[in-house]
Amino acid sequence: MSGHSKWANIRVRKTAEDAKRGKIFTRHARLIEMAARAGVGDPVMNNALRAAIENARAENVPNANIERAIKKGTGELQGEQMAEILYAAYGPGGVACLIECLTDNRNRTIANIRSIAGKNGGNFADTNAVAWMFERKGVVVARKQQDAGVGESHGFRLRDDMELHLIEIGAEDIDTDGDTVTVTTSQNNWVEVRNFLKENGFDVLEAGLKYRAKERVKIADTAVAEKIRTFVEALEADDDVTEVFTNAKFLVAV
Repeated sequence: MSGHSKWANIRVRKTAEDAKRGKIFTRHARLIEMAARAGVGDPVMNNALRAAIENARAENVPNANIERAIKKGTGELQGEQMAEILYAAYGPGGVACLIECLTDNRNRTIANIRSIAGKNGGNFADTNAVAWMFERKGVVVARKQQDAGVGESHGFRLRDDMELHLIEIGAEDIDTDGDTVTVTTSQNNWVEVRNFLKENGFDVLEAGLKYRAKERVKIADTAVAEKIRTFVEALEADDDVTEVFTNAKFLVAV
């Protein structure tokens, strides 16, 4: 029986991983389609599309999926009429959440978010009541290649000249963690920062506009932190949700 149980566990885990991968692919395809529809189908002339494609490739979305999404956006293939919508909620511990969605059915999406929030210790909120707590920023996340712009001591850190140049071209905050660097910019400077990092031997994992909390709520209770994590993961599992932003600052591991 133990052998059967092990196989069942593997099968369940693989099914869950496949479902997660499918959601990732779908999310990126929708973002690419929206970017192509809003501009042109050539990423050289459409920064938003270029970023959407690069973000998709960083998560191993097949080229065929990317090309199909572009064609849907330009009208070469029939696509869904998707709309970008921003919703809000309060989660456990009173943390504020902004929820970015891409949907072809607003009624379905809002009903799902209300239900998810209610079942996970939160409540749906008026978007304007929460949005003022956040600001739109450019965010570039990149992974260093070997010896790319890295100092020789104290582990991974950007060389001083690279850090200074990033500040000169608009970096407002530079954070290194492991082998990655996250650069926060104004809404207008993320493209130049992304290009600079790519030109200097970094693999860009993600780039674009995101919401950042103006002030963060400190969460020091492990149980509350776990509830917030569960709350956010439940929202992110919905097919219409593209990203969830919170103002939580965790002081404990989750």
